[in-house]
Amino acid sequence: MAPDEGTAVAALPETPPPAEVAAAESAAIPARLYGEPMLRMPSDLYIPPDALEIFLDAFEGPLDLLLYLIRKQNFNILDIPMAQVTLQYLKYVEQIRLHNLELAAEYLLMAAMLIEIKSRMLLPQRTSGPELEVDDPRAELVRRLLEYEQIKVAARDINALPQLERDFVRPELYIEQSNIPVFPAVDASDLQRAWLDVLKRATLVQHHRISRQELSVREHMTAILRRLQSTRFVEFADLFEGQGGVPIVVVHFVAMLELAKETLIEITQAEPFAPIYVRLAYSPV
Repeated sequence: MAPDEGTAVAALPETPPPAEVAAAESAAIPARLYGEPMLRMPSDLYIPPDALEIFLDAFEGPLDLLLYLIRKQNFNILDIPMAQVTLQYLKYVEQIRLHNLELAAEYLLMAAMLIEIKSRMLLPQRTSGPELEVDDPRAELVRRLLEYEQIKVAARDINALPQLERDFVRPELYIEQSNIPVFPAVDASDLQRAWLDVLKRATLVQHHRISRQELSVREHMTAILRRLQSTRFVEFADLFEGQGGVPIVVVHFVAMLELAKETLIEITQAEPFAPIYVRLAYSPV
């Protein structure tokens, strides 16, 4: 039967998503042991009294603790109320002594000093003369506290400065200092190998006619310089083209070595096992 227009239709409750149901069930379980839900605490569970310790303030020594007590209560450091400060100091030392006796030894020494200062303040002062200057037993302690506070503030300011490897890293950038190309030095074995190759090719065109021939090293040196003036680089093997037989090639090679010895030419190589080039020595303008 269809409902009338004036009849209200009851809305069905919406089913929550499975993820929300699983989250609600996990929240209801306080803990799990080996994957199984633990709905109540074990009756034989033992928690040691010192299982959880919270250190609200960490001090670097007796002076640091004493300065903390003074500054926390806004005491005048030049007029320290020894009774209150000593009582608070002894309470803190008693807590340290219960947990770490070795650490408490250093603090007990300062406690003995505070008690000594308080006892000296309770003694009657001698007044034998109107101009007698009475020493304050707290003067030495105040001096040490002021010096310690200055050092502590300076250390905090220094620590606040940016430090290398902690707050920033120094960038490293390589900059080429010169635009002049630097070629690797020619090894003697490379030069020997190139010379043997030239000598091998020279033997292929040699003649078996024996004749006396006068060869001048200076003339060949001049010829090499004249050829290098017209071009920037000449390959080592091309420098011996058209030189004829073995004697001429040998003299030409000696002339090249003399020029290199006198630093008039340079023998360069772009990389290991690369072709060897000969050029005029660089002369800065």
